[in-house]
Amino acid sequence: MIVEENLQLRSGALRNARVLVTGGGTGLGRIMAEGCAALGATVYICGRRGGLLDATAAGINEAHGAGSARPILCDLRSAESIDGMLATIWEDGGALTGLINNAAANFIARTETISPNGFDAINQTVARGAFLVTAGCGKRWIKEGVCGAVVSVLTTWVINGGPYGVPAAMAKAGVWAMTQSLAVEWGRHGIRLNAICPGAFPPTEGMASRLMTAEQGMNEQNTNPMRRNGTPEELANLATFLISPGAAFISGQMIAIDGAGYQGTGANFAGLASWTDAMWDEARERIRRVDSEDRALRTTPAND
Repeated sequence: MIVEENLQLRSGALRNARVLVTGGGTGLGRIMAEGCAALGATVYICGRRGGLLDATAAGINEAHGAGSARPILCDLRSAESIDGMLATIWEDGGALTGLINNAAANFIARTETISPNGFDAINQTVARGAFLVTAGCGKRWIKEGVCGAVVSVLTTWVINGGPYGVPAAMAKAGVWAMTQSLAVEWGRHGIRLNAICPGAFPPTEGMASRLMTAEQGMNEQNTNPMRRNGTPEELANLATFLISPGAAFISGQMIAIDGAGYQGTGANFAGLASWTDAMWDEARERIRRVDSEDRALRTTPAND
């Protein structure tokens, strides 16, 4: 949980904000959602696992006040689901003031083994999903004459490549292109778009299993020159600042928050070039088990 005293913005800095965090039920999304709520924002968290969303919202509300966080089911691969979610949010209390595109999908694999469906599973959530949510907010903001701020969570792979994670690297690069393009296109409407690239923060169990970070020998001592993981408050401080009015003249930018990780170590999976066929077979089976467990928890209609 966030320690509010370690946040840098003043208490109540986001009191009038209404923020949507996609993939806000776990991991980095939960951290950023709680950071916004701790500063007074009304936060909507969306995803496909209803029980998890409810539990996360309950925890945030207990820590930061009833109604601070509101869970909402949404399948980011479905344009209809996204439009319904945004309509519900607008009806619930008016326009959003901020959007954090955090929902992600990823797995490690040798690129020559990735099927079209495997590629689509990543691209539809990361690139297409982020576009549809951003465009849905943007058209409403423009129509209503409301300013808005978008923060998209990327990876430094958009700078130096993502070997063995090519679909995610491509999808994130697309979101970065969207960020820069719309910062120009929508700037006259008072809509800002920025991106952040988190490095080594404590991973969720699902992410660690899909990317097999421990099996690659990755730990907080060797993933960046600072030899530590980032803290939840450090991530929340950056995201909440970019969403806040204090960042009103910052747009079209990408900020890495990784302790110089990508400069120091590359911060990608290039080292997997040494894996054997047997190691890849084991990884594939483990990822399939994790995906199966995840699907069992989803409460949106299945379309995969």
